[in-house]
Amino acid sequence: MAFIHTAGLHKEYGSTAALRGVDLDIDELSWCAIMGPSGSGKSTLLNILGGLEGPTSGRVEVAGMTLAGLGEDELARYRRETIGLIFQQSHLLPQLDAVENVMLAQHFHSMTDEAEATEALRRIGLEGRLHHRPAQLSGGERQRVGIARALINRPRLLLADEPTGNLDRENTRLILELLRELYAHQQLTIVLVTHDPYVAEWAGRVLTLVDGKIADDELRVR
Repeated sequence: MAFIHTAGLHKEYGSTAALRGVDLDIDELSWCAIMGPSGSGKSTLLNILGGLEGPTSGRVEVAGMTLAGLGEDELARYRRETIGLIFQQSHLLPQLDAVENVMLAQHFHSMTDEAEATEALRRIGLEGRLHHRPAQLSGGERQRVGIARALINRPRLLLADEPTGNLDRENTRLILELLRELYAHQQLTIVLVTHDPYVAEWAGRVLTLVDGKIADDELRVR
């Protein structure tokens, strides 16, 4: 059984159709990139997989759970325990330093552990920035903190929406190398939305959405 399964997935916003019957299976421990032009439904699909919004119709299963059957409390638990989220904007709290921003995710999951949060940041090369606030960090450093926060609770699924969209090519490469290392060592499934072919090349599978439908599905040897 696929780790992620959608069948007949539709999403409408009033008279606008964002997804038009998406049938999709993604295996566990795979890295899948989703590409497509603006308005093709990429972020909508990611939000539905993350339990951030529901489909208009169709079926969504992740890790054996049917998301449509979950209540608000169960969806919140799913987001805390099963997935990690990385966004184009790091969404760090400006009044908290790097360690505290990572600990915030621990707080919503179970309990905080400063030593564990510190070690997570050290593993990704931020040992010299532990107590810097977001305004004192570069864009690449802020995104690294966001990655540490997304992975601190050891999710099975990492959802990333344009995680390098605000970074230059060198910082993009560094973030992708970091994701590749974490992917290899933490038993992750990654679904990453991007408009950048360079970013998509790092994935083992590339889906292309056009007008809310899967237009292409390509397996790649990494």
